Amino acid sequence: MLAPGTVTSMNLIEWSDFEKVELRVGTIVRAEHFPEARKSAFKVWVDFGEFGIRQSSAQITIHYTCDSLVGLQVVAVLNFPPKRIADFESQVLVCGFDDGEGNVVLVSPTKKVTNGAKLF
Repeated sequence: MLAPGTVTSMNLIEWSDFEKVELRVGTIVRAEHFPEARKSAFKVWVDFGEFGIRQSSAQITIHYTCDSLVGLQVVAVLNFPPKRIADFESQVLVCGFDDGEGNVVLVSPTKKVTNGAKLF
């Protein structure tokens, strides 16, 4: 029996499946509190260079403030369909990891890269 979490116990995908996901980097240019959301969240606007500025709702209020987010580069999925959250259209999925306590830590490059660059 395989240990939970080992690669061989996961659903394997083909390289072509991974290539379909538009994981791109962008810089957060604006962030606001989102009191209408059911769970504590921010509205963020992210500049993806040639792909424009896209907005997202992100449940990241434990580790971040609106001020600390502006200027931060993040990784997001650009090719999910938009999702309505309260009165707001979330256009991208900003990516993060669970900190072990159910809170999100954002994925961010360790060096500045061009907005819109694709993760590979």
